[in-house]
Amino acid sequence: MSVCPPPPLPLPRPEDVLVVHRPPAGVPLRPLVLDSPHSGYTMPPDFQALPSVPELRDGEDCFIDELYQPATALGVPLLAARFPRTYLDPNRHAGDIDPELLAEPWPGEWVPSGKARIGKALVWRTLDDGRPLYGRRLTVAEVQHRITHYHQPYHRTLQQLLDSAHAQFGVVHHLNCHSMNAVSGASGEGGAGIARADIVLGDRDGSSCSPEFTHFVREVMAGFGYEVKVNDPFKGVELVRAWAAPAAGRHSLQLEINKRLYMDHTTLAKTAGFHKLQGHLMQLLAAITSHFHPR
Repeated sequence: MSVCPPPPLPLPRPEDVLVVHRPPAGVPLRPLVLDSPHSGYTMPPDFQALPSVPELRDGEDCFIDELYQPATALGVPLLAARFPRTYLDPNRHAGDIDPELLAEPWPGEWVPSGKARIGKALVWRTLDDGRPLYGRRLTVAEVQHRITHYHQPYHRTLQQLLDSAHAQFGVVHHLNCHSMNAVSGASGEGGAGIARADIVLGDRDGSSCSPEFTHFVREVMAGFGYEVKVNDPFKGVELVRAWAAPAAGRHSLQLEINKRLYMDHTTLAKTAGFHKLQGHLMQLLAAITSHFHPR
């Protein structure tokens, strides 16, 4: 008896995958690039996860793209994902596959990061509190579809932005922009129930950017009164590893912001702290361009 193949998975619209916010016409570009890989919440039609949409958004870096969007007026482009992190995490290697999530052996490259242990590899298996995302195992075809139509376009676009800036200026600084819950959950980095600092910078133990860049960002943010930690508990993952080459003038730094500074974690609503924080971030970007890229 012949078995009919499953119907093809729906292709996403380009505007549901990513967006690049570019500087307005007439504003000169600066060799600084921002990306927000976890601020999307357009749910792909093939997601079919068990939790509700509000529950799925617990893994989202809410409003991070909006916080940084005024950077375009400074000549700084911003790449933002439109799809949710819980569907596929662009801040993972394409080979960071969780075997416990698959119904069959993975036929491609396997590059484990250790994130599968907490259910947060390339495709998430659990929410931050440990609840499962699916009532079944996924097929290889489903995961490959997500890599081809979501992961690859995001990485390709970021690479193009960084390469373009580096070709024009001979140097590029990259901020990989995130937010974090105020207290770690059951599957959180470093263990459950740990209160987090205001700001966490990750440079992969000094390997993804110059020490001067990390120190400069730390000092500027600490000068605004924020508690800033470096590589504790977040060191930076794939998006700062993949495109960093400090010796060649390519500097990537992950910047995590505590959600309690600008939003209500329960209602997912912005608080009065949003605009204050946004102002400080724009001052940071202006300081970076002035210090590292004087006209």
